[in-house]
Amino acid sequence: FVNKYIDNKSIKLCSILGIGAYGVVYLGRHIQSKRTVAVKLLSPESRTYKTEIQLHAHVSHHPNVLSLKKVVKEEGLIFIVMEFAAGGDLFSAITKNTHDIIGNNDKIKELFIQLLDAVNHCHSHGVSHRDLKPENILLTKDLQIKLADFGLATTRSVSADFGCGSTFYFSPECQSGLLRDNKQINGYGTQANDVWSLGVILINLVTGRNPWRQANLDDSTFAAYVEQPKGFFTTILPSISDELDNILQRIFCLDPAHRISIPELKWRIMECPTF
Repeated sequence: FVNKYIDNKSIKLCSILGIGAYGVVYLGRHIQSKRTVAVKLLSPESRTYKTEIQLHAHVSHHPNVLSLKKVVKEEGLIFIVMEFAAGGDLFSAITKNTHDIIGNNDKIKELFIQLLDAVNHCHSHGVSHRDLKPENILLTKDLQIKLADFGLATTRSVSADFGCGSTFYFSPECQSGLLRDNKQINGYGTQANDVWSLGVILINLVTGRNPWRQANLDDSTFAAYVEQPKGFFTTILPSISDELDNILQRIFCLDPAHRISIPELKWRIMECPTF
C-alpha cells in the first residue's frame, strides 16, 4: 500500500514504519497540510479490531497516550490514523541507548513517571493494556512518552485469557492459572498484571536488561526469586540502589492482591534519590 491514497485521497501512505502480528503501520502524510501521521492497517477479519479501536479512542485524550485521530474504512479495509511519534520506540532507545537513558537518573525518572501517568489514566477509565513492553511505548523527538498498541487491551478487571501479552513482561498469575494451595485460579487481575509489566520495563530502563526470561518456575532465575526474594535483585543487578531494590520487591509481589498500586509506585519513584 505504499504510495496509496486513503481518506478521499487526503492522506498518502509514504513508507512502512513497522510490521507486527497486528498488521502494518505506515507513515502517512496529509496532502494539504503536509503533516505526518501514523496509519495502522487492521484486518477486518481480526476478531478484536473493534475493541482495539473502541478502547484506544476511550483513553486517547491524554498527553502520554498516542492520539487516535480517526478511523477510515475503505475497500473493506480499516485504517487507524494516529499521531506520529518521531522518536521511535522505547525498545530501540534502550537497546541502542540513543537518548543516553541507561544510568541517567533524571531521564529514567522522567520517562517512567510519564509511563505511570499513561497507564494510570487507562486504569482510571477502566482499561487494562495487557501488552506493556518497550516496543509498545513510543517517543516524540523531545522524549515525551506515547503509549500505543491497544490490540490486547480489555475492560475486564479479571480475565481468564491466560498467556495474553509478551513472555518477558507478563505476570506469573497471567500464565495458566497459577496453582495456589493446589487450586487452579480461574482468572487474573488485569491491572495488577500491568503493574508487573511496568516493573520489568523499569529494570529495562535502569539496567538495559531483563530480570528473567519468563515469570514461571520453569525459568531458573525466576524460580530463584520465588525461593528467596530478599537480596535477589541486588545480586543479579549489583549496580542498583537499595531504594530501587525495595521498590522492585513491592512491584514483583507474588500475591497480586498485595502488589504496589500505581499511585504509590509513582510516589516511591519520585522520592527515589538514585536508581
